[in-house]
Amino acid sequence: MKKKKLSLAFSTCPNDTYIFYALAHGKIDLEGLSFDIMLNDVEHLNQQAQKGIVDISKLSFAAIGHLTGTYGLLRSGAALGQGCGPLIVARKGMDLNSIKSARIAVPGLWTTANLLLGLFTGRTPNIIPMTFDKIMPAVQSGEYDFGVIIHEGRFTYQNYDLMCLADLGEWWESETSLPIPLGGIAIRRDISQEIICRVESGIRESIEYAHLHTSETNCYVKAHAQELSDDVVCQHISLYVNEFSLDIGSQGARAIETLFSKARRRGLLPESEKSLFAYEK
Repeated sequence: MKKKKLSLAFSTCPNDTYIFYALAHGKIDLEGLSFDIMLNDVEHLNQQAQKGIVDISKLSFAAIGHLTGTYGLLRSGAALGQGCGPLIVARKGMDLNSIKSARIAVPGLWTTANLLLGLFTGRTPNIIPMTFDKIMPAVQSGEYDFGVIIHEGRFTYQNYDLMCLADLGEWWESETSLPIPLGGIAIRRDISQEIICRVESGIRESIEYAHLHTSETNCYVKAHAQELSDDVVCQHISLYVNEFSLDIGSQGARAIETLFSKARRRGLLPESEKSLFAYEK
């Protein structure tokens, strides 16, 4: 029987390549489904999703908040947690007093990092979007005053002689007592519920496979990682692949809904009557 092919896009970050290794390499049998794999920077995926072409995509939760009419959230594959939020960094000697008038490098307009920055500052800051790997060098050189860093940058910013002025994850947790929702796996709402359920289960199986075959996944993860240090890659995966990745659960869902609610009240996300998830259990 000919398999139904779905397009699947995820980022090159270690947590995503770790999560999707088994699916990308045919290690999981999804009963008649196959995938056309695409990898790119998460903000590229966010912007690409506006066209609604990709069937399944890793997206920042900020992007999902803009696209609820087209995409619904899956319960597996997400990045949420404690102690894993974006950081505001700057050169030594800077402080947050000038952030409201400063130019701030962010890893994309539709990233959750940029959304959190808007909530943190209470206004629309003067932002300049760029790919996340360019932010720390740009701040180090003095091209920009502040940067909001994500992914591996959490472990490497001191290599650029930068200091952390605010941990937006810690700020979020102190404000809400909830885990910080960073990104999730979204699927087109016009795909059948039966297929949606199979894909969601397949992602969960792919994570479980990676947990059992870490050495096998390592070459794939390292081939796409921006930071090649084994220690940094390991820390990255340990931090961003957790129990919420297997199942967002009620606490994770509450965290996402709280983020959307706060952002909508500030006019940072559009209102929506769509349910958060692609299907209801």
